[in-house]
Amino acid sequence: MNPIQNRIDQMNQKVHQTREAGLYFYLQPLQELDGAWVTTERGRILNFASYSYLDLLGHAKIDAAAQAAIDRYGSGTHGVRILAGTLPLHNELEQTIARFKKTEAAIVYSSGYVTNLTTVAALVGRNDVVICDKFNHASIVDGCLLSQAKFLRFPHNDMDGLERRLQQVDPEAGKLVVVDAIFSMDGDVIDLPEVSRLCRAYGALLMVDEAHSVGVLGKTGHGIEEHFGIKDAIDVKMGTLSKTIPSVGGYIAGDQALITYLKHVARAFVFSAALPPAQAAAAKVSFEVIEEEPERVRMLQRNVDLFLNGLKARGFDTLYSETPIVPIICGEDEKAYRMAKLCHEENMFVLPVVSPAVPAGLARLRANVTAAHSEQDIAYALDVFEKAGQAVGVLQ
Repeated sequence: MNPIQNRIDQMNQKVHQTREAGLYFYLQPLQELDGAWVTTERGRILNFASYSYLDLLGHAKIDAAAQAAIDRYGSGTHGVRILAGTLPLHNELEQTIARFKKTEAAIVYSSGYVTNLTTVAALVGRNDVVICDKFNHASIVDGCLLSQAKFLRFPHNDMDGLERRLQQVDPEAGKLVVVDAIFSMDGDVIDLPEVSRLCRAYGALLMVDEAHSVGVLGKTGHGIEEHFGIKDAIDVKMGTLSKTIPSVGGYIAGDQALITYLKHVARAFVFSAALPPAQAAAAKVSFEVIEEEPERVRMLQRNVDLFLNGLKARGFDTLYSETPIVPIICGEDEKAYRMAKLCHEENMFVLPVVSPAVPAGLARLRANVTAAHSEQDIAYALDVFEKAGQAVGVLQ
């Protein structure tokens, strides 16, 4: 059999078997949104799988901006940004991001995944070295592979391991260190002060993916530098426009020279169509709303504390999470699937994450807390998780 067809058949068989066992919870259409509650084919259920950390989906000001952009510019653009695709909205969005991230300039791409892929590939090449945390997002890994630079990894959040890698590199080589701010499967935070110190000591550029930390970390939600109380620690500031920001796309913020370079070299900017007007307008206004409504950040951080402390009190292993991404460790893949099924039967929307997405033996439910959750929602969720955990043997 053709090896390609064999891989296709194997995946289809796995999906079929999971569906037949009633353990397939992916690709469910969300028919209606109501804060922390969503309606699916299973009915109205409490959502613990959302990336809308500050509950900005459906915000009246953001929706109005998107609608006004369609009224003025239509549903699309005339092409790629570098030719006829740039609108005033794109420039305004980039200026807003730069101001929010306290940099000179910014560049916006049409996808968060593509942002990492194309930026890493534009910054390093065959004669350079790129160094990554072992738990970095797949888009970073793929960017490193695409770049054809020498690709080195260090153990997760291990600063001694990072320094050993930096010491192995020719001092004259181009060096880029890339890390997540918040790790999307474990919910823990990178040791930014030490990463930054090591990059400065060894002459490496530092790129940080803040996909899950904008709107989440820091007293006012400005991200990981605010969280640690430091400035100018990051050379290449990456973020998405599809998590806390209820739009689509990604961005890089940095000094003007970096952004000018990327706008003329990054292939996904030069050769991809511009962000649609409605999405650019929605993203721009979303950054403004975060600053205008700081109570959303406070509510999110309160909910994270309530949820994490509640899970730990009931005996769950949540690894080192201190953020809205909360891994509830189940161990075996089968336990994660079964626990998710029990939660869904109690009107809780939460998804299992199993190997190879996470290491074997560390299958989990990944529960995401948002500002939309009430104290009653969290109390109900904790009871459901406890009951399900006891039923499948995660809790004794």
